Amino acid sequence: MKVVDFELSDAYGKTHKLSDYKGKWVVLYFYPKDDTPGCTTEACSFRDNLGELKDMGVAVLGVSKDSVKSHQKFSEKYSLNFPILSDESLEVIKAFDAYGEKKFMGKTFMGVMRKTILINKKGEIAKVYEKVSPKEHAKEIIKDIRELE
Repeated sequence: MKVVDFELSDAYGKTHKLSDYKGKWVVLYFYPKDDTPGCTTEACSFRDNLGELKDMGVAVLGVSKDSVKSHQKFSEKYSLNFPILSDESLEVIKAFDAYGEKKFMGKTFMGVMRKTILINKKGEIAKVYEKVSPKEHAKEIIKDIRELE
């Protein structure tokens, strides 16, 4: 299944298009909120495994509805070494079906879900991760890409 191209700004206002990464594997991961425990664990796991991912020709893009300013603080606080993109309109998040009903402490609400789309070098969805373990996710993706290549 082909993915829809999009254009979003990163923590420093630089625009990224999905089509800029054609010919590479792309880890497009959606997360609920900057600087929260699970989201920080997941971002730091990608940061710590980025060398291995880059060696495999993989680009990592994080996406949440937080502002560019929030992303900049988050990125600098944890020395993130990959782009995190701001989608305040939720347009891209909804296009990849990463927005929906969530439950927390007995309350139900709508929000951004933790979800990852693995896109192959042809720009097709290779795998969708609906349930993500923030700490193990980067290693899981490395293993999956090795198996898919």
